[in-house]
Amino acid sequence: MNARACLLAAMLLVPSAQGALAQKNYGPGATDTEIKIGNTMPYSGPASSYSNIGKAEAAYFRMVNETGGINGRKINFVSYDDGYSPPKTVEQVRRLVESDEVLFILSPMGTPTNSAIQKYLNTKYVPHLFPASNASKWSDPKHFPWTMGPIGVGYVSEGRIYASYLLKTRPGDKIAVLYQNDDFGKELLRGLKEGLGDRAGTIVAELSYEVTQPTIESQISQLKDSGANTLFSFAIPKFAAQSIKRVAEIGWSPLHFIPSVSASLNSTIVPAGLENAQGVISGTILMDTADPEWANDPAMKNYLAFLSKWLPDANKVDVNYQFGYMTGQVTVQLLKQCGDDLTRENVMRQAANLKEVSFETAIPGIKVNTSPTNYSPVTSLQLMQFKGRAWQRFGDVIRADVGE
Repeated sequence: MNARACLLAAMLLVPSAQGALAQKNYGPGATDTEIKIGNTMPYSGPASSYSNIGKAEAAYFRMVNETGGINGRKINFVSYDDGYSPPKTVEQVRRLVESDEVLFILSPMGTPTNSAIQKYLNTKYVPHLFPASNASKWSDPKHFPWTMGPIGVGYVSEGRIYASYLLKTRPGDKIAVLYQNDDFGKELLRGLKEGLGDRAGTIVAELSYEVTQPTIESQISQLKDSGANTLFSFAIPKFAAQSIKRVAEIGWSPLHFIPSVSASLNSTIVPAGLENAQGVISGTILMDTADPEWANDPAMKNYLAFLSKWLPDANKVDVNYQFGYMTGQVTVQLLKQCGDDLTRENVMRQAANLKEVSFETAIPGIKVNTSPTNYSPVTSLQLMQFKGRAWQRFGDVIRADVGE
């Protein structure tokens, strides 16, 4: 690390309370009346549905401003469209940093887009907070001390959690793995192997697929032939649905896991067929807005009231709005900790000193925790199994080892 990064590392070790006690001290984007935050989202292009994360963040900050802002300062959330194009992301982030002079960059969406700006932001000593991507590369304080990981369980951690459950309940199972041939699939597979440890040899077959393929039917048939009785489909919704359906068609009955990003009822389970998805296991950190269990929960009522007032046209079952809502809540907590020391260094210091931070609609037991050596804010997952017409939670919240 260079001298500036080493200085940040030393500063991160200072107790977080000092930020709130400091005299007024401002960096770019902060004044007595304003805190300017930068963001990019794919408001256009192939990933535009994910822009609802940014829309929810903007709405949340408008709500905060209506009630007085943060320590008397209003949040100016400057969000630009990058079309999910890395070169465009670079252009827009440079604009935010060099022209708009934002205090920090918050939750840009996407793995390739964040990859394109990570080195630039770290070189410029600009906080790069909570990327809307669960790749492990955002949780690397040694090499990227100005990038703080997402408010979501990293793919590696998720794989470890599934391994932990399997070792406790079915340690003798033979495991087959279908994985997407990119960072997403490979990181989930890596986490599974790391979690299994010396039992990784129980993986008897693993096959990849390309997102350009029309179907993964042949891979599922080959994986069945391996003799495995547990299957992991580390796949996006389209292919997770195909795998669930194909398993049923060929009369295979493995214990079947799909990743949390593919646990959507509308995107995965319905296309696969509810009857075919019985018993499938996944994980979550969020309450399901469509689950009657949470209908009278105060946090869920607050969230739905927020949507009704600030995003009245929003699809209430779209989890992207929830992710934006929770990111807004954690960001507000961070800014409160900063007090009147609104410098980029202190923002990063407080981002690395979040302790037992809760956010509404989180599953009970899910908290945000960071430290100068832990840049993975959420490392726990609640397992759930599909039964009847809905996901049903089971067991305790499982925590992965920190440090991806």
